[in-house]
Amino acid sequence: MLRIGLTGGIGAGKSTVSRILGELGAVIVDADKIAREVVEPGTPGLAALVAEFGNDILADGELDRPALAAKAFGDDEARGRLNAIVHPLIGSRTNAIVDSAPADSVVLQDIPLLVEGRMGPLFHLVVVVHVEAQERVRRLVELRGMPEADARARMAAQATDEQRRAAADVWLDNNGPEGDLDVEVRVLWERLTRYAENIRTATVVRTPPVLVPADPSWPDQARRLTDRLRAVCGAAAVRVDHIGSTAVPGLDAKDVLDFQVTVPSLAVADELAGTLAAAGFPRVESVTADDPKPAYDIGGEADPALWDKRFHAAADPGRPVEVHVRVDGWPGQRFALVFRDWLTADPQARAEYLAVKRAAAAQALGAPDLATAADRYATATTPWFDGAAVRAEQWARDAGWTAG
Repeated sequence: MLRIGLTGGIGAGKSTVSRILGELGAVIVDADKIAREVVEPGTPGLAALVAEFGNDILADGELDRPALAAKAFGDDEARGRLNAIVHPLIGSRTNAIVDSAPADSVVLQDIPLLVEGRMGPLFHLVVVVHVEAQERVRRLVELRGMPEADARARMAAQATDEQRRAAADVWLDNNGPEGDLDVEVRVLWERLTRYAENIRTATVVRTPPVLVPADPSWPDQARRLTDRLRAVCGAAAVRVDHIGSTAVPGLDAKDVLDFQVTVPSLAVADELAGTLAAAGFPRVESVTADDPKPAYDIGGEADPALWDKRFHAAADPGRPVEVHVRVDGWPGQRFALVFRDWLTADPQARAEYLAVKRAAAAQALGAPDLATAADRYATATTPWFDGAAVRAEQWARDAGWTAG
């Protein structure tokens, strides 16, 4: 299934997004609703809260939420004690609901504290609903009847807008007139349904070799995907790195984020195939190796067997990604890291490579299909890599380079 994490500050409009996506067909898992259920009268959750915070958080046998808030949101220590009680209960109930959803579902988990709990890597995508702070205060006071001091205290206890933006794969701006958000959410739903179908059919998203200006958001996007790949691969991955042109600051590139998952052996790479596919990165069976770089042999590194790899790509139509799974210490694994760092350190090499890429993109322009375009691009760039590989290795030796 496709699992989407939805979050945003209190009063931002998460419930509106949940409602629309639920009407469109998503399975909604509402953490706030579950949080209420696990502390209903007679539950172990309510008993634990009373034991921790006292009987004065009860009113007629039920939880008096304002009374609890007054005790739990005043400082970090008290909030931590609250979270230690309710979070495991919410997690257990959430898992039960998710496990019962159909396998081909789009499951939307509405989690107010997703960013604070650093849960982003557990989802295929994180969606953040944003409203400016002052407007959220107004909505909480005027529409929910919350005292302004309480509204500001709750907002202060949550993640900042900057922290949420850093966690967001999708940023929904809800500052506009009523109805504007509906359009954004319906566009998002089209992406989610196609994403889910691509995962089901093991379909990857490929794009033509067209260069775009360096995007300042690439590093943040890469950081989120690196964290996701690390979470997915777990101990099977020796390391996960953002590689390729989008990892070189200021370098124009194809709008495709490349990653290298380093593993102990090809057997481990094969064991990861199903896990990566379920996480949104199906395997491309037709790609099993890189071209040796350089193509001629210097010290055994051109042995084709040492350039074997496994290759995956993203099923998400909104973010093209390529994942190269290579064996630790093999030439291809080392070259990906050295090449990235050499280009970053050497402006002349960077400019030269950009010129090669631009010429290759021009060669690919007008190709009748993606496969032909990709082949033309690769044919145009491959000869340059023989000399570049030797120069990159010389730079690495001179600089005392190590894979950090």
